[in-house]
Amino acid sequence: MILPIIEARNVSKVLGSGAGQVRAVKNINLTLSGGKLTVLMGPSGSGKTTLLSILGCMLTPTEGSVFICGHATAGAGAERLARIRREHIGFVFQSFHLFPTLTAHENVRLALDVRGERRRRAKSRSRDVLERVGLAHKLAAFPRDLSGGEQQRVAIARAIVAEPSAILADEPTAALDTANGHAIMTILAQTAREHSRAVLVVTHDTRLLEFADRIIYIEDSALNREEAPASNVYRMRA
Repeated sequence: MILPIIEARNVSKVLGSGAGQVRAVKNINLTLSGGKLTVLMGPSGSGKTTLLSILGCMLTPTEGSVFICGHATAGAGAERLARIRREHIGFVFQSFHLFPTLTAHENVRLALDVRGERRRRAKSRSRDVLERVGLAHKLAAFPRDLSGGEQQRVAIARAIVAEPSAILADEPTAALDTANGHAIMTILAQTAREHSRAVLVVTHDTRLLEFADRIIYIEDSALNREEAPASNVYRMRA
């Protein structure tokens, strides 16, 4: 039996207190397996980002349990959760989150430096992954010298360089035009399929559905349906 990479069981999250209390996600059951790109669709305020943060161990659920590669995270302290994130989760965000004073190569290598990777090996792996996302010619470029699409490629390279079990992407194409958005989704689909990672993309952009292996809809803080895509453009091209 192959265990899911991420599993949520009856997960709920309450934010705020008193009159301002909000049930941000309600009774979520979800599994993410390697080799699949899952798209989580929903309108603003539906709970998408809160759920992603719980699955990525950045937030702890008020109720329910999260398992990463079969290991329960319930009761884990901040240090252990940070270790789980370092070992198993790569994050990609809408706003890139690159360090402006570091080159593309240094931004990616930083993800290995914090894991204690040896300097020579970290430099080599960072170069390799930047080449994989099409930026071999931009190693020495600073974020200010890169386009939005190039910055997001650096962010993806940083997320995947340590070979995490799962990639969680929050609106990764929202700041990009259609061509760059499709290029980013192709890289994420390739990461899922060819490297057996679980990839979850949170979005409200229906143009991304053609890259999905699974489509899950969230509304009013609860998952309300799942469907298979009509077609998968990445698999058709492969």
